[in-house]
Amino acid sequence: MKRNILFAAALALSLMAVGVYAQEKGNFSGHWDLDTSKSKLDERARVQSMTLDVTQTAADIKVESKTTRAPRPEGDAGGNGGGRGMGRGRGFGGGDSAMTYSLDGKETTIQQDGPMGQVPVTLKAKVDGGKLHLSSSRTFNGPNGEVSVSTKETWTLSDDGKTLTIEREQSSPRGTNSSTMVFTKK
Repeated sequence: MKRNILFAAALALSLMAVGVYAQEKGNFSGHWDLDTSKSKLDERARVQSMTLDVTQTAADIKVESKTTRAPRPEGDAGGNGGGRGMGRGRGFGGGDSAMTYSLDGKETTIQQDGPMGQVPVTLKAKVDGGKLHLSSSRTFNGPNGEVSVSTKETWTLSDDGKTLTIEREQSSPRGTNSSTMVFTKK
């Protein structure tokens, strides 16, 4: 009898440990829609809508984003290089993109199409205490010379797993901008 009780207790503790590990790691998979009313977006972003399709496995996380933007105001050339390559068409800066990050903490490099051709993008991801930390960096030659852009994001899920908050900071020759994006799961 004691043996059965000890076995049941050990099994219960093992299941609790697995549950805690899964909660700490977090599963960000799903289709997410940006709630612009709850988000604090950099005004240069001009984001009207954004969706994320996230697929997470034990080894990696794939993030596909689609963004619709408001047109640039009349006479706004977009700063350096007419806005080409910086904050337009890549990652959360705009347009459509797909990036796969390795969850083992190691850097990976992918190639992305840009206005000036293929651009190498270095990606890194780390899960820490239920938060997902993503970073990307790229350097390319633009109309005004070499351009480096880096992005750091911290992803946090609500307790019920239906709200995703992304704190994002992007640095480029135009400066650093920060955004808080709040997504709801569909």
